[in-house]
Amino acid sequence: MVSNAVLSQVEALREQLNHHNYLYHTLDQPEIADTEYDAIFQQLVRLEAEYPELVVAHSPSQRVGSVPLEGFQQVAHQLPMLSLDNAFSDADVIDFDQRVSALLDTSSSIQYACEPKIDGVAISLLYEQGQLVRAATRGDGLTGEDVTQNVRTIESVPLILRGTGFPEKLEVRGEVYISKSVFTDLNIQQVKKGDNPFANSRNAAAGSLRQLDSRLTANRRLTMYCYSVGLVEGGALPGGHFEILEQLQQWGFRINPLSKVVSGSRQCIAYYEQLGQKRADLNYDIDGIVFKVNGLDLQQQLGMRTRTPRWAVARKFPAEQGLTRLNAVEFQVGRTGAITPVARLEPVQVGGVTISNATLHNFDEIERLDVLIGDTVVIERAGDVIPKIVSVILDRRPENALPILQPETCPACGSDLEKSGSEVALRCVGGLICSAQRKESVRHFASRLAMDIDGLGEKLVGQLIEAGLVENPADLYDLEFDRLIDLERMAPLSANNLLQALNKSKLTSLQRFIYALGIQEVGEATATGLAHHFGDLQRLRIADEETLQAVPDIGPIVAEKVRHFFEQSKNNDVIDRLLESGVRWPDIAGSDQEKPLTGQTWVLTGTLVVSTRAELKRKLQSIGARVSGSVSSKTDCLVAGENAGSKLAKAQALNIKIIDEDELNRILTENKP
Repeated sequence: MVSNAVLSQVEALREQLNHHNYLYHTLDQPEIADTEYDAIFQQLVRLEAEYPELVVAHSPSQRVGSVPLEGFQQVAHQLPMLSLDNAFSDADVIDFDQRVSALLDTSSSIQYACEPKIDGVAISLLYEQGQLVRAATRGDGLTGEDVTQNVRTIESVPLILRGTGFPEKLEVRGEVYISKSVFTDLNIQQVKKGDNPFANSRNAAAGSLRQLDSRLTANRRLTMYCYSVGLVEGGALPGGHFEILEQLQQWGFRINPLSKVVSGSRQCIAYYEQLGQKRADLNYDIDGIVFKVNGLDLQQQLGMRTRTPRWAVARKFPAEQGLTRLNAVEFQVGRTGAITPVARLEPVQVGGVTISNATLHNFDEIERLDVLIGDTVVIERAGDVIPKIVSVILDRRPENALPILQPETCPACGSDLEKSGSEVALRCVGGLICSAQRKESVRHFASRLAMDIDGLGEKLVGQLIEAGLVENPADLYDLEFDRLIDLERMAPLSANNLLQALNKSKLTSLQRFIYALGIQEVGEATATGLAHHFGDLQRLRIADEETLQAVPDIGPIVAEKVRHFFEQSKNNDVIDRLLESGVRWPDIAGSDQEKPLTGQTWVLTGTLVVSTRAELKRKLQSIGARVSGSVSSKTDCLVAGENAGSKLAKAQALNIKIIDEDELNRILTENKP
């Protein structure tokens, strides 16, 4: 039983933390040092650990992230998240202002709210009774993805609103981004880990929001400015857009301090020019300015087109361009085996930065541009985006210009390259031996759902590779105690634990082993299907594409990738070494045809209490079921946990069998393989 004194102390700590978060993130006026804040935070964490029944979703302690999700649920926006028309010149802004005046039938100057257009990711935040209950991406404007778990980690997003007077239901919209300084730090860390740096801050922000593990999102230090509201129920807001933003700030949201209200098109143009001069000095990327008619009554009169409002326009900043010569093309191999052509350029100044390299993306892009080595090309750099070639000056093409030839083998390891289906990228198929993919292939091999080598995380994998102890997964089983303790921060106990974990991992299952090989497009479900269909690794290694396509849910693209992987002699050499080192698994008795749920499609939805969704999925697959993420007429059974939503409704409409988690566990117990 929690005493009133403890409850009061927890509530007081939360109130202090929320207050200091507001001062720091919203007003940029901190009152205490970081060390003092951390002490208060740790005090709250300790109390919540001691009294877990006091933990609530809106507690500041919940910003650290939680266990990984299986996937993202779709969210239908109750009010569409619209796009904006673009203006590219002063004349376009004047035309916009004249259209607005004509539609409103007025000769008076229109008041416009002006805001920097953050180059980030649009987000919708839904609050009920002042508490954050859902966060969703913009998606296509009508439907987005539920990223609530990730957004809770963003410290500038209030989990509970300040003050009073907010509507019972309030949707706040904003732009999530990564500041320039944080982006620089992230890329330094990426390089230190041996990973490719992020191309630009917007892509990094978007990728961070879509992490299934919210703990990774928390480490990316995202932030947000709000720019509007959507759904409002059970309350009222001020009558002007800018005034609404000021009210949102009082409730705990960050608004851009550079936002202001101006009168008429000339002042809009002046604001655009002022921000253009400040742009390089800002700690975030902006790609333009948004002008919105400030009065909500006027916005309502102006109305909407199909996908854009008549009362707003985005004035874009021009991309920065320059002319230079393409001297050569080199080919880089990414950590997943993708081959990227990189243009080596005659150095040129673009927007105050010397550019000597640019991406050519892929060979479809090279063909589209009709670019040759020796050409004079137009280089574009927008914000911090990696420079790219946007066009060729054909009348400057020299007679000795040379075509850009595709490599026949991987530049890093000499393995074959493949390009399958609709994929535009060439990929190296030497996943186990390619030096460019080495860290990713070893990390994947050791991961929990693969060989499950306890203690062999990403950092240690990097150490082993940098020390020259591991070049491919088979080298892991040749590691010796004396070499391990030479590694930095590797104590004898840690070395022994790693060797024991490696030895333990040798007894595995065929499906885990297949998954651990890291074959392109072969996830857990596909690996399980291959294991149960073939029942033997050697039969899989010699299977042709037609035979592979006989496996349920394997089409020509996956079959081609599997076949190409096993055609590489160096991949087979690594597999042979793994088997020689003692990696083994029990024989798989029978085939899918003997399993209780063979041929059936099952779907899991809602909150499952006794087991995780991943555990239940693996158990269902072990007795022959195919586990899908969506309900259709081909679904045989839906397992509905607590708070099941649209999938349950669809299953009911289609008269699909529906069971609860208790019934599922009974079925799994009775049919345990």
